[in-house]
Amino acid sequence: MKRTILFLCTGNSCRSQMAEAMLRKVGGDKFIAISAGSRPAGYVHDLAIEALRRMNVPLGEAQSKSWDDFENTPIDAVITLCDEAAGETCPVWVGAPVCAHWSLPDPAFYLGDEEERIEFAVRVATRLRLKIEGLVGIDFEGTREAVSERLNQLGDI
Repeated sequence: MKRTILFLCTGNSCRSQMAEAMLRKVGGDKFIAISAGSRPAGYVHDLAIEALRRMNVPLGEAQSKSWDDFENTPIDAVITLCDEAAGETCPVWVGAPVCAHWSLPDPAFYLGDEEERIEFAVRVATRLRLKIEGLVGIDFEGTREAVSERLNQLGDI
């Protein structure tokens, strides 16, 4: 059974886009990866595009989406990637998903020249990859508490 994982950020332009693409690559056909934002930016940030390109992770036909787009989608887990989104009141998701928070800095706000900003985005994407490699190993058939605990532990990586 495929598990649907929703990655949330406020703008759905950088971190959540990278996470969605990364899970599609790392998770294979075990997962359905989606991402959204509470206030979508309307574009995918160039830093996300370049970081994924450098890591040989296909972005696909990505677009910035609202979490409202998935209000009727059964979801197994919701993972917030930015502290602002984690503090917001989320919609009630179909399927009563397990929720976790993986706090990651936003490459879009990193100060530096273009190459330094890209290198920072790659570092964030690399941390996401480590977390997602852990996510694909989770036994989603286990108890809700065990799945929640493991997802939250991955936030510390």
